[in-house]
Amino acid sequence: MARIAVIGAGMGAMAAAARLAVAGHRVTVYERTQTYGGAVRRFERDGFAFDTGPALLPLPAVYRDLFVKTGKEPLEDRVELVQVDPAARHVFADGTECALPNASRAGVVAALDDALGAGAGQRWGDFLVRAREAWDRTRRPLLEEPLWPDWRVLAEREPYPAVPHKRLLRTRRAATLAEIGAWELRDPRLAALLDSHALAYGLDPRTAPASAAVLPYMEHAFGVWYVRGGLRELARAVYERCAARRVGFVFGTEVARVVEKDGRVAGVEFADGGGAEAEFVVTAAAPGTPGGPGVAPDGAGAVAPQRGLPSRLTVLLALRGGRPEGTAHRTVVHAPDPAQEFEALFGSDGADGAGGAGGAGGAGGAGGAGLPARPTVVVTRPGDRALVPDPEHEAVTLTATVPARGSAAAGQRDLAAHADRMITAAARAVPGLRDRLLWHEVRTPADIARETGAPGGSVPAPALAAGRGRLLHPANSTGTEGLFAVGGWAHPGGGLPHAGMSGALVAGLVVEGPDFRGSQ
Repeated sequence: MARIAVIGAGMGAMAAAARLAVAGHRVTVYERTQTYGGAVRRFERDGFAFDTGPALLPLPAVYRDLFVKTGKEPLEDRVELVQVDPAARHVFADGTECALPNASRAGVVAALDDALGAGAGQRWGDFLVRAREAWDRTRRPLLEEPLWPDWRVLAEREPYPAVPHKRLLRTRRAATLAEIGAWELRDPRLAALLDSHALAYGLDPRTAPASAAVLPYMEHAFGVWYVRGGLRELARAVYERCAARRVGFVFGTEVARVVEKDGRVAGVEFADGGGAEAEFVVTAAAPGTPGGPGVAPDGAGAVAPQRGLPSRLTVLLALRGGRPEGTAHRTVVHAPDPAQEFEALFGSDGADGAGGAGGAGGAGGAGGAGLPARPTVVVTRPGDRALVPDPEHEAVTLTATVPARGSAAAGQRDLAAHADRMITAAARAVPGLRDRLLWHEVRTPADIARETGAPGGSVPAPALAAGRGRLLHPANSTGTEGLFAVGGWAHPGGGLPHAGMSGALVAGLVVEGPDFRGSQ
């Protein structure tokens, strides 16, 4: 039985802690804030409650597996999972609207044909078939196995089977999401539908590899789910599972550095003095931050951390008047000028700061870092009595991708003005929105930075193949014996399913050693 120190109480860190405790280790979690959950937080005011992080859960099997492997009580005994239907409603720039059924290829094809015209649904359905092939090729190495030592194979090989396209007397295949939209989907509204999945993760569709097709496929194949009471309830359930397995939690304690002795971890040192001994340390801190793993120098053969990642602006709306029957849980209001939005966020040439394979480039734009005049806005309207003071009120959340804090055009005044633009856009999905508005609260990248420790409030993207390795993440094993990285800044990257899988991978590496070959 080893002493294990876990730095951070985010979802990936807690997933690792619970699994390690069940394996017989003494696990203590050190969290610099006063609560658990990382980005999965809740804001409450005047009887209203809002999720300030993720609003929906894709691939719930990851957390079902966590609860099965850490005790006899299944996840559904701790939280109520509700499959969202429709999965999303889309309001396109030309005024066309379409509600897409959850986890139904035939239903999605029919809905798109009805809304966008004959043939649109079939093109999207054919795209999902190709996306499934990319998913089948990358699911194991990008979700269920430790990062391959020869990770450059993932970086160089494009798993998406693009359709040959003749252009300027040449036959080409789509290498980016934008090219899939233009060459295979051939409808600006279908392209916007595809782009919205990338933008939600802070990815530029013009440079995101075609392998990012797995993002809409994951939602389509496994559905999207809501946790009754909000996603914060999932964080609570994981925290309580940790506590039941005798994981210790020390809140309000920042780890300043990981202590090493003779080339191996020996414990952690706290920012306010003192420390704790440990045979293993698991850190969820971003590389290069206090308590985070070291950053591999260029050319060291390791995947470098993602940099230049965008953040999110969240606007919480307290509305008078109840939620109308039949309202979609999630509506995506698409920007009227996607090109302007991408240019503002990521730069005019689509450059994203990427170097070669494993270089420092991430998902964000090197030349952009501004705020679009009219953004794409995700409007979340959960029909959940637990979130409102009474049935005559509604809690609505708006989300948009913005640059991380510290970018040239992302000052607090600019963000307040952008929040107002988001409310204007959301009025296309919520009739009479401004007349119903009691108050609103703006959550900025600075809030994300304060709650998660992420530099500038950056939000890590999921790991994706191809693209020269720009969207891979550093391995869970580090260059220091006994030190492991977990959570969104390590393999397999950001997102609730990915966080849960990172916990499983780290636990496997600690318990079984370097011969661990992946989750079953």
